Amino acid sequence: MNTSFGIDVGGSGIKGAIVDLDTGEFVGERIKISTPKPATPEAVAATVLEIVQKAKWDGPIGITVPSIVKGQMVLSAANIDKSWIGTDAYELFHRHLGRERHISILNDADAAGLAEVAFGEAKAKNGQVIFLTLGTGIGSAFLMDGKLWPNTELGHLIVDGDEAEHQASSAAKDDFGLSFRKWAQRVDRALHEYEALFNPDLFIIGGGISRRFDKWGPYLTVQTEVIPAHLRNKAGIIGAAMAVTKDIAP
Repeated sequence: MNTSFGIDVGGSGIKGAIVDLDTGEFVGERIKISTPKPATPEAVAATVLEIVQKAKWDGPIGITVPSIVKGQMVLSAANIDKSWIGTDAYELFHRHLGRERHISILNDADAAGLAEVAFGEAKAKNGQVIFLTLGTGIGSAFLMDGKLWPNTELGHLIVDGDEAEHQASSAAKDDFGLSFRKWAQRVDRALHEYEALFNPDLFIIGGGISRRFDKWGPYLTVQTEVIPAHLRNKAGIIGAAMAVTKDIAP
């Protein structure tokens, strides 16, 4: 079996699993630990090590972070501690996980989008697709015929005077106590803005709340087709595991 280990660092939880790279399926159970507060580089890396040790994994590891990542350097910090900015993630994780390990680091939404292309929704493979993850924030991946334009940050685009993710993430739904209908109206406004600027052929929505797409999807009014991700919130882990063996990290 061709396997790798993927870890998805999120604002509320850090999740990891062994992934079968031929099928995209998890091998065994997913392990989740709450994201430390504050989510500093050292604290997150220590939690990642804890997950790897729980899994008894000694092979390659792919890690996603909610950040712009170029050359393994972290250049932004969305929903993690600002001390991540300027961090050499390659050095950080090698120091915690072992210098001899093969490790790759990439943006979380980019990983999820690539996983959806490989193992998820068939429509992700063709045309201009904007993949969005709605969670603690809003992550984005731009895909053109299945190829990635990395490190887009649509969640920080200003919509109606504020960042889109402050209004339309699933965390915002919880924070403001919104019904699915009221929250969907906020998502819809963000999608209208993205539609006007980028003219995609398709929006694919990932993250845990995509499991409830039937509750809020019907309230969307954008002309572009919007569908839930096939892989739901498993995509980040799968994409991370893919990256470390297929050299897809930017």
